[in-house]
Amino acid sequence: MFSGCAAEADHRPRFASLAAAAVAVPLLLTGCNAEKDLDLSSTYVEQTEPADTLYNQGLANLNAGRMKEAVAKFEAVDQQHPYSEFARKALLMHTFANYRQGNYSEAIGSGERYVSLYPTSEDAAYAQYLVGLANFRQIREVTQDQRESRRTIEAMEQVVQRWPDSEYVPDAQAKIRYARDQLAGKEMQVGRYYLERREYIAAIKRFRGVVEDYSDTRHVEEALARLTEAYYAMGIVSEAQTAAAVLGHNFPESDWYKDAYALLQSGGLEPRENSGSWLSRAASAITGS
Repeated sequence: MFSGCAAEADHRPRFASLAAAAVAVPLLLTGCNAEKDLDLSSTYVEQTEPADTLYNQGLANLNAGRMKEAVAKFEAVDQQHPYSEFARKALLMHTFANYRQGNYSEAIGSGERYVSLYPTSEDAAYAQYLVGLANFRQIREVTQDQRESRRTIEAMEQVVQRWPDSEYVPDAQAKIRYARDQLAGKEMQVGRYYLERREYIAAIKRFRGVVEDYSDTRHVEEALARLTEAYYAMGIVSEAQTAAAVLGHNFPESDWYKDAYALLQSGGLEPRENSGSWLSRAASAITGS
């Protein structure tokens, strides 16, 4: 059986700092005189370093390739000197260091925080660009989920729309094109799956989505050819002819057009555009020849 004082000693909390210990020790002495010789030598005192010192140490680590140490220093600036000018700069470098280290989720989080806190800063465009790059680096094969492609487009469109004169716009636009191509490729993969299973309505929906939403990607040629194939298989001849006609008008030298043309000829038909078709209306957006 423990005495009251012994029980109190056994359950005494470990103090995180000297300041906390200084407040708590008198209370313990009052409750139990046996604690009057309490040893405080093991308590930890957190040292606060100047903001510029921490920031420069972070830059030195960054330049030396010690990304983990750089991140720690930039975080220390933010924690010990919040709302300071060095905290602002450290947050940007924290984003960059995490990106270079491959910590993409952390880079996205701190980059978005920077833009939220400092939207008018001269470095806001770069922070948003880093968010886009961190998403871009995570884009998966077209056979897998494409949520990172969508997030890349969202992030890079912010760069283009909010900072149109930024030096990062050209590359942001290139990354958007790539991500859109990935999304179109995913739609094509699913569409081909349905076409092989002769689920023509589901296949047409996917191919139509590529023509209407991703007409500026390299997948539009195949999408038009597949539409020719799917409509022809369903006996919807007019739409099959229109798909082939739009394909031939925009990509006359394409192998996909040759295949679509041969398919129609096998049934005694030829490409012919129906001006009332959705394909005819969508044709104006296609970036072919």
